Amino acid sequence: MAYQQTAKKTASPRELEASLLSKSAAQLQRIRDDWEGKKSELDGALTYNRKLWTVFMTSVTGDDNPLPTLIKQNVANLGIFVMNHTIATLANPEARKLDVLININKELAAGLRTQQAKENEAQPTPAQ
Repeated sequence: MAYQQTAKKTASPRELEASLLSKSAAQLQRIRDDWEGKKSELDGALTYNRKLWTVFMTSVTGDDNPLPTLIKQNVANLGIFVMNHTIATLANPEARKLDVLININKELAAGLRTQQAKENEAQPTPAQ
């Protein structure tokens, strides 16, 4: 428990975002893998994913966000797609509809982790 709290305090924003996206993708994947047994969990998993994307879209479109405009627009557009696809999935639930949400979350998490690794490599290491 103490380790988890320390990890949360020391995780960079990118690492935290990647972790949350991975968590959401894993929830959706479990439902996808056992559709008949876990279909009842769909609303909760989609709500979690929608809230996560709402935070991303709000954060990325904020005036204080230093990202280039094109990246902001791309993330916002992706977020709009996720929201629309989520509504369509809730309206007519099918296991295969989860694939796109799972893939988007996994790919974005992987990209965030890659970017974080590059930033970590670029930082000088303290002398020992």
